Amino acid sequence: MLAFKNISLLYLKYVSIIVVALVLFFVGFDVMDNMNGLPDSANLKLLYALYRSYYALDILFPISLIFAMIATKIALIRSNALVAYYSLGYSKADVLRPFTLISTLLVIIFILLHMYAPFAKGSEYSNNIYSNKINGAPTQNLFFTYEDYYVYFKELNPLQRSARDIRVFKIKENDLSEVIVAKKAMYQDDYWVVKDAKTMRKPAQVSLKSEGIVISEKQDLKLLKDFRPDILDQVYEGSSTYTILDAFEAMKILSEQNVNTDKVKSVLYKTIIYPFFVPFVVIIIFFFVPISPRFLNVTLFSFGALLSTLLVWGMFYTLIQLSNAQTISGEVGIILPVMFLALTSIIVWYKKGKS
Repeated sequence: MLAFKNISLLYLKYVSIIVVALVLFFVGFDVMDNMNGLPDSANLKLLYALYRSYYALDILFPISLIFAMIATKIALIRSNALVAYYSLGYSKADVLRPFTLISTLLVIIFILLHMYAPFAKGSEYSNNIYSNKINGAPTQNLFFTYEDYYVYFKELNPLQRSARDIRVFKIKENDLSEVIVAKKAMYQDDYWVVKDAKTMRKPAQVSLKSEGIVISEKQDLKLLKDFRPDILDQVYEGSSTYTILDAFEAMKILSEQNVNTDKVKSVLYKTIIYPFFVPFVVIIIFFFVPISPRFLNVTLFSFGALLSTLLVWGMFYTLIQLSNAQTISGEVGIILPVMFLALTSIIVWYKKGKS
């Protein structure tokens, strides 16, 4: 119990130091590089720095947990505390337990933070500020399908939950049966309510005796049930920044419309599965560290461990980008590497944990 408490506190100390240092380093250089392009408002500059901090944390937090484990282990070796713990009867599993439990707990907290929109969309929000746009800036010329409808919005404003210059084409049995034209639509009570819609409907059978095209006007026409503006904007603009709840909602909508969901699945895998590579790498590195500086060139080991961690992290980052671009599937690019690390950590624990 004493070892668990002391190692946990030391590990949390290094996590805090490394996370703060890396985030400040990232944000500091980013702000200095983009200062001339930022709005003159001091409030917007602070918001930009805050959102970039969220973005930096999203990228750097997992790797910081591994760096902190390496720093903690080196500190224990240099102070001979590690030898002392083993001499008191603690096993390697006892010493490893604080690292695995704390890192797993922090990973879970990190994942849950992606339910908070500013954290999950820090990059998008900061880019909007840099481009002198407000969050939820209008999306232009949006064209998508929904059930039997082909829908065109000249402008979609997710923040105001509105769209203007709407064209809706209804296809029935591969034939254009109805066209709806309107200047404005609002998302209300889980429906897109089209204001002052003009509908043009052609007869099912065109002949000399048919009535021809029927034109009518409707005050409030309800369409596109449950297709929220923010989800609509993200899905059809190819966004890779979702909150967890938004991603599941997008998956549900796209599945119902028989639309490819690979990109949204990749976002979910990146958010929920990818961070769990941390405890597996922690286990692998832990068992390759000798217990005393007499058996170890500490500087050389630190360099090798940091370099190996960066290579693994760089590999994951590359695979995530390829998955987002749909070059490879999320299962191959994210789930498979995490499973490989999990299997490797189990083998290493089995072989070295008893020695």
